[in-house]
Amino acid sequence: MITDREIIMAIVDNDCLTKSAAAILLEGDGFFRFQKAVDLYNKGAVDKIVFSGNIIDKDYGSFPFEEVKPFLVKGGVPEKDLIHEDKSLNTRQQAVEIIKMAIKNEWRKLALVASHEHQYRAYLTFLREVLDTKSGLILYNAPARNLNWFIDDGWGTRFERLSAEFDRMEKYSAMGHLANVQEVIEYQKWKESLLNESRYR
Repeated sequence: MITDREIIMAIVDNDCLTKSAAAILLEGDGFFRFQKAVDLYNKGAVDKIVFSGNIIDKDYGSFPFEEVKPFLVKGGVPEKDLIHEDKSLNTRQQAVEIIKMAIKNEWRKLALVASHEHQYRAYLTFLREVLDTKSGLILYNAPARNLNWFIDDGWGTRFERLSAEFDRMEKYSAMGHLANVQEVIEYQKWKESLLNESRYR
C-alpha cells in the first residue's frame, strides 16, 4: 500500500509548473540551488527571483545573499529583478515572510526552489502557510536537479540530509507546522483544475 510519504514525494517531484511571478530561492546548500532559479528566469518561467533567508553558517551550507548574488547577475538576472527577503532564519519563517511579500505585491503564483532533499519539507511548510492565510496563492515545486547524493560538499551528503529531513518532517508535523497528505492532494487537485480551465478558455 502506498504511504503518505510516497504520495507527497510523487506529487512534489512531478509538479506542473506554469508561469509564475517569482522563483523563491531558499538559502542553503551553498551555491548548488541558484542555477535552477536562473534557468527559470532565463526561460521566462518567472519574472523575479527572491532569495529567502539571512543566515550566515557556511558549515551548514547557508551562504549569504551577497555571495550568491554575483552568480545570479552573471547568469543573466538583472538586479532590478532580484529581491532579498532578509528577515527569516529558518524554513517556517521563510514561509511566513514570503507569503506576506506575495500578498503585498499581489503575486498569484510562486515557484519554490530548494535542493531535492529539502524540497519536501519546504513545500509542506510553505503550503501550511498558504492554507492558513487563505491567500489563494498557487505554489509550484521547482527543485534543483542533477545534484549528487553521496559527495560531502562540506555540510554532509544529501543522502544523510534526506534522513534528517524526514525526521524533521515528523517533528514539525506533530507541531502543526506542515501541511498533511490530504491537504497536499486536495491542493494539487485544485491547482490542476485551474490549469485545465485555462487550457480550455
